[in-house]
Amino acid sequence: MEWKKAPEELVQFLAQKMKNVNCEYKKMFGYPAYFINANMFAGIHGDKLFLRLSESEVEEILDAHLNVTRFEPMPGRAMKGYVVIPESVYSDEKLFAKWLDKSVKFVSTLPPKQKKKR
Repeated sequence: MEWKKAPEELVQFLAQKMKNVNCEYKKMFGYPAYFINANMFAGIHGDKLFLRLSESEVEEILDAHLNVTRFEPMPGRAMKGYVVIPESVYSDEKLFAKWLDKSVKFVSTLPPKQKKKR
């Protein structure tokens, strides 16, 4: 499977939105990802921006926005609680701020992720 390089403008867009969020930046599989308490909540995969939400919020955003889809880093392998945010949503400043805030609040309620022993 060939992976796409993340568009630089999308990388910069997300980095700008994270400036006021108390989170950690890491690269996952060469793509930017953001974490709270070691729990990933936002990132880019290929040319797609994704967020992590509670299951009820996943259903809410899927119902409200036809272009939002479940996040599948590999076809047929959806990551539970993650959705792809299309440009039609993230280009709307207020709308994206609403969903990013929901993501931050949800992930902040999760217990810190423990490192796995090797």
